[in-house]
Amino acid sequence: MKTIKTAFFILFLILISPSAISQNWNLVWQDEFTNGISHDWVFETGNNSGWGNKELQYYRQENANVENGKLVITAKREDFGGQQYTSARMKTQGRKKFKYGKIEARIAMPTGQGLWPAFWMLSSNITTLGWPACGEIDIMEHVNSDPEIHGTIHWKDGQGNYASHTGHTAVTPNNYHIYSVEWDKNSIKWFVDGHQYNEVDISNGINGTSEFHDEYFVLFNLAVGGKWPGFVVDNNKLPARMYVDYVRVYQDNTDNLPTRIEAENYTAMKGVQVENTADHGGGQNVGWIDTDDWMSYHNISIPVSGYYTVQYRVASMYGGNLSLDINAGASKLGEITIPATGGWQNWETISHTVYINAGTHNFGIFASKGGWNLNWFSIKAQTSKTNDTKNSLTNTNTFLEELSIYPNPFTNSIQFNTNLKNTKVIILNALGHKMMTPKINQAENTMDLSHLPKGLYLLTIEKDGIKITKRIVKQ
Repeated sequence: MKTIKTAFFILFLILISPSAISQNWNLVWQDEFTNGISHDWVFETGNNSGWGNKELQYYRQENANVENGKLVITAKREDFGGQQYTSARMKTQGRKKFKYGKIEARIAMPTGQGLWPAFWMLSSNITTLGWPACGEIDIMEHVNSDPEIHGTIHWKDGQGNYASHTGHTAVTPNNYHIYSVEWDKNSIKWFVDGHQYNEVDISNGINGTSEFHDEYFVLFNLAVGGKWPGFVVDNNKLPARMYVDYVRVYQDNTDNLPTRIEAENYTAMKGVQVENTADHGGGQNVGWIDTDDWMSYHNISIPVSGYYTVQYRVASMYGGNLSLDINAGASKLGEITIPATGGWQNWETISHTVYINAGTHNFGIFASKGGWNLNWFSIKAQTSKTNDTKNSLTNTNTFLEELSIYPNPFTNSIQFNTNLKNTKVIILNALGHKMMTPKINQAENTMDLSHLPKGLYLLTIEKDGIKITKRIVKQ
């Protein structure tokens, strides 16, 4: 969203018109805006001195809503908060963040002098590093009635100076297009409807681009006026609407998996101590682990739901038990017996297989029976557990992906397009608190929810360890 300037260092750029070579992307997060704006979004409000761009609007949550399954951000000629215009700016900061992947949204934009719609990303480090040191990835920006959209990055180069790099291509802004970036450890590529038009080299942090190897959150906004579009606004074009059909994030299976997590790098703990280790590679290990002690490791990204092998480097005189969980023990992943290795610095590697849902989790290691040391642990994706398991999971994934609920919104009951035999169904309220485990009419594939009060609910369906959540609305 910042004003585009000439980069101090021009990075490697390739313009390609055909579709780029595809990767095996796995969907890890999405918002289809089916029934409303989800809790994954927070709204920024006010004018904030023009948000660094001398913008003219006052951002309000009331200027964003969902209509017919699409997010609508509306810019208005409206006196509010000392400004002459209002609009909306929303972000996933503190809710959802991503490192690498394919990030896309299907968007139709308004045109007119003074309008500045954007789909972009900021580093989660902005609160500590500030802008532009944190880095910014603009997936799509459009100003005024220009026939072109822009894809840009902003950062501080190797000498600590502001730098930017941009590319552009012609579109018909009022029509829906899919705007996306494909971002990995080597490059960021920009696409419109699958056609690449811009690329930048970020490999090994070249030209100070190390900030593009951090986690980022997503933003949508529709600015009115500012440094780039100028300060003349065509009020005849207002109210103006930016439509977002969906936003989706895909990641490669191995993009974010840590190969090894040192035990002493915990975020929080109870009862343990750190000591120098005699294990290969040196360093430190965690010791003096007694029963009911624990360590937590925050913000570990799992790119896709599936089976993972978790390895632990342990030493123990007498043996013990270790339990692995996520999100403060809310979900126990599995437990493993720690053998007596013959001494407190006699190290062995043990492992077990657990199923983990996609997302960014806080992992916990709990001593259900103490008396062991831990040097490190690692998480590795499995291509399959067994052929039978793989086929079963594929079928389950297909079943859940194709599952539909209607009507939605509903009045008394909902119906499913398939039988829910051997599934677990739970109704949660909008805050995620369990309301009930409903009874399913297997003969008619229906569920009577007439006794629920009006409102928004989350319907969680689990089968074979795979879980999906759908929003339903009682009217």
